[in-house]
Amino acid sequence: MKTPEAYTGRTVAVTDPVQIMWTPAGMAMPSLGSRALVDVHDGDTPYVKMPVRMLSVDTPETTADTAEQAERVDKEFKQLAAWMREGIAPISDDLAEFLLPKIETGHAGSLQFAQGTAAAAFNTENIKKRLAEGRKPGKERSIFIRTADDHFDDNNRLLAYIAPNYSKKELADLPREKRPTFNLDLIAEGWAAPFIIYPSIPGELDLPLLLRAADKAVKDKKAIWKDSKTLLAYEYRALEKLHDVTKKKAEGHEWEPGEAFSWRTRYCVDMRNRELHGPEDYFRVPPIYRLWLWPQDVKEAIGQLNLTPSRRLAGADSRAH
Repeated sequence: MKTPEAYTGRTVAVTDPVQIMWTPAGMAMPSLGSRALVDVHDGDTPYVKMPVRMLSVDTPETTADTAEQAERVDKEFKQLAAWMREGIAPISDDLAEFLLPKIETGHAGSLQFAQGTAAAAFNTENIKKRLAEGRKPGKERSIFIRTADDHFDDNNRLLAYIAPNYSKKELADLPREKRPTFNLDLIAEGWAAPFIIYPSIPGELDLPLLLRAADKAVKDKKAIWKDSKTLLAYEYRALEKLHDVTKKKAEGHEWEPGEAFSWRTRYCVDMRNRELHGPEDYFRVPPIYRLWLWPQDVKEAIGQLNLTPSRRLAGADSRAH
């Protein structure tokens, strides 16, 4: 039987067959673009820039881009409120009553944009200040990064906690609360709501720090907590989706299967008692104690964290069957 090289007339060096078969775990990322390349240190070490999604925190959105566009969101949310009142929006009565006071104001989008702009300004100045602390003028600290178990989110951003990088001697002299991450700074100053998503839960020493800082920020009415009509960023994003879903129905179009509830997907756990709530019952848990689960992680989390479904969730499940 002729080998492939016999048909081509070429002499080919045959490599000995190997006995190692392995499929590496990993993920493909889209191109970061030519501007992401910062430098090439040596032949096999390019330096690139990439976005980082700070873990366990959620700051107000600036996706409106301008104050004028934020005013457009004001109108959309006010229209959504009317659809809720009319029973057109696919949302539970209880959750609607919780959210309506926040979106009937007529400035929910503008408030979100103003808070998001202020949060970004705080984070920029805070990072700059803390990287310069204890250093000679013009010499900044390097950055310490600790990634999550899942390294990237659906938008291909690195999931991480970020902090100034301290020497071993400094770490020995600085207690944990004196060297917080930038993530924790956002919580402590009230510019972010806790946004912990399973399985990326802070460790047993860090979680109490985050919860205490969040509790104090809420009680002191700092930043976003100053206004009782504040929409938390994840509520804002959900309502943007709910507006689009409801608009389709209001204009006489039919929803695709599952589309009516595509605007909310995450389950919520009360970290005080490990009670699991459905996607539209998250508001029954105080903001600082909400632990979020993606639907595909619910079964695993119930076993890992010893969760108990709420009576409302258990009732909904039994009716569904």
